[in-house]
Amino acid sequence: MEDVRPSRGRVTTDTETLPSADYRIAVALQAPTPVEQLLRTALDLAADNDGEVLIVSVITKPRGSPFSLFTDEFIKREFSGDRQEILDRAIALADGSGVPIRGRLLVGPDVSRAIEQAVSEFDCDAVLLGWHDRRRTESVFGRNVDRVVTRAPCDVLVEKIGHTANSVERILLPAGKGPNTELAASVASAIAVANDAGIDVLRLVDQNASRAERTDAHEHVRTVGEALEPVTAVSLLVEETDSVAETITEATADRDVTVLGATDRTWTQRLAVGPTPEKVGRNAQGTVIVTRRGDRLTSTLNYWLRRLG
Repeated sequence: MEDVRPSRGRVTTDTETLPSADYRIAVALQAPTPVEQLLRTALDLAADNDGEVLIVSVITKPRGSPFSLFTDEFIKREFSGDRQEILDRAIALADGSGVPIRGRLLVGPDVSRAIEQAVSEFDCDAVLLGWHDRRRTESVFGRNVDRVVTRAPCDVLVEKIGHTANSVERILLPAGKGPNTELAASVASAIAVANDAGIDVLRLVDQNASRAERTDAHEHVRTVGEALEPVTAVSLLVEETDSVAETITEATADRDVTVLGATDRTWTQRLAVGPTPEKVGRNAQGTVIVTRRGDRLTSTLNYWLRRLG
């Protein structure tokens, strides 16, 4: 008789070990997330980094529920349903792209923990998540996405679901300072290369900014622009504003994709990416991707401490 006893609340993944890769981006797909939208971004990044895409989908097994009576392998085989269909569809869509793609079905007590463990165990360099704007007040992107943003031991990209550019000709890159903008620049560059698109680098200054501050802004966009090679169609813009979020949101109307780094804030749940990216993401036109550079050493240490604690 088959053993269907549970495995004490741990997260399980497919047992096959993944081969090493120079770059691996995980894409978390759950119904009703549009597979095509996130897959397109992931394929652009993987191609630009000579890497591969790992599609993951989670079956939740809450502790104490009747579902927890079954083993994880039994759940995968008997209850995978639409999640296995999501994996199969993503892999089929990527056929012919030239980018290696793999799929893994996960079982865990909650979605965020399963994704967090998967990106650590599979040594992912980045994870891409979809964000459905439901105007929540208790969280920025929704509980599961917020938790992954603050805990994942790798770079995190959050893409707003529902606004998809049919073609990409111009990309907006608001140029803040710090590692999150550096990551945003690399993402924008990858998308531009894949679509033969141009990038508009935008740095905003206060209307009462000093001459030194304006000089610094021009030097900053020049530095960011140089880092976008091999993209050649790059415009460097410095503009005055009294509302950063509003000005960036208005600028998105003339661009197909906006990629912006999370602001430098304490990574609390409410300020998971800072108020400016959150406001832009909610109100912008077109595709919006928010990036956060992961601290792999610190995040991995915290991850294992939580598991052992």
